[in-house]
Amino acid sequence: MAKRWRLFRGTSDLYIGKSTLFKSFLLVGVAAISATFIWYTLTVIDQLKRDTRSQVGKYVMLWQFAANTNISGPELQFIFDSIIVKATFPIIVVDNDRIPRHWRNIHGIEPTDTTSATIALLKEEGEEMRRENGEFPIHFGENYVNYLYYGNPELVERLQMMPFVEIGLVLAFMLVGVIGFQNIRRSEERLIWVGMAKETAHQLGTPISSLMGWTEMLASDDRLCDPDNKKALAETIENMSVDIERLHRVANRFGQIGSVPELTPSDLNRTIRDTVTYFKRRLPFEGKGIQLTFTEGPIPHVPLNTELFSWALENLVKNALQAVDARTGRVSLSTALGANGRTVVVEIAYNGSVIPAAAVRKIFRPGFSTKKRGWGMGLTLVKRIIEEYHAGIVLLLRSKPGETVFQMELPVVNSKG
Repeated sequence: MAKRWRLFRGTSDLYIGKSTLFKSFLLVGVAAISATFIWYTLTVIDQLKRDTRSQVGKYVMLWQFAANTNISGPELQFIFDSIIVKATFPIIVVDNDRIPRHWRNIHGIEPTDTTSATIALLKEEGEEMRRENGEFPIHFGENYVNYLYYGNPELVERLQMMPFVEIGLVLAFMLVGVIGFQNIRRSEERLIWVGMAKETAHQLGTPISSLMGWTEMLASDDRLCDPDNKKALAETIENMSVDIERLHRVANRFGQIGSVPELTPSDLNRTIRDTVTYFKRRLPFEGKGIQLTFTEGPIPHVPLNTELFSWALENLVKNALQAVDARTGRVSLSTALGANGRTVVVEIAYNGSVIPAAAVRKIFRPGFSTKKRGWGMGLTLVKRIIEEYHAGIVLLLRSKPGETVFQMELPVVNSKG
């Protein structure tokens, strides 16, 4: 059995390692592709801006030529109709006092709108254009000078949004990918759990049947009925029966993993009390100085699968007993009604070693353990039993020198969400 568990853990670690490597490779690849697209987009935008500035320079030269030349007729009309009027980029022409005199292609403002509010708005937009792209002087005669401000064409404005769109799409893709990987990993872990649970139930079946046969033989063999041996034999049979019943419960627990457990209204205090009694009988093996106590609060019944809940509770108590000092260890359990009256709170507190801050977020993950020889299964099993099977919550409430507290919260019977 130990070999099977080691094989399972090794397979799990290998799977997690490969998954992490693949995700890292995918992340680097996506980041490289995204950076390439963003760099290319910015290069195109920069080229378009340079082309626009070149066009604006020619536009200003033609405007100045048209304003200062003595020619007239079709040539001048062609310059106005085909070049000046048909410019697609936003322009604002101001006089020496920086008052807007002409404008074109300004979003939401007509060229004929000369109200004071419009002039004020054009001043602001013109100043913004000047800060971004500079200004071009337009000379009329020897003394009169206007200045032309220009903005980016609509295509450039759209392209400038592309890096943000690309980053958003990449982040969305990565988010979907992470969620997908997590779902696949959880699915794989569930399959592993179910397979190992069924295998464990099968492996326990043979020794259980054998022990039951030996017990029946011991009870019915007349040769073992010597009065001098009867008391010792009876104690032996009783202890064997207790352990056989224990094995039955273990097999039953593993057999329920992977299926929907049946929950019945149960006395939670009684279930916890039975678990505490079981461990108290074994405290001499854990440490003679350890004290294990249970404070029962007045609580209603909760929907429980007692076998599975006992399993989860035993894992938490066992972890606590292993974490405390054999001479001064204190482990206490308590129950109380939740603040909202719709849940029951169970706390397991002990004065053992502190759980490192770096491990707090990982302790419920499969395969993670702070013990040198731990398999990293106990708390993962606890989380699954409490949260997936009992619709409850389990968490590490706090861990500091002298006090570590785990908390479970379970809904009461007939509670309404």
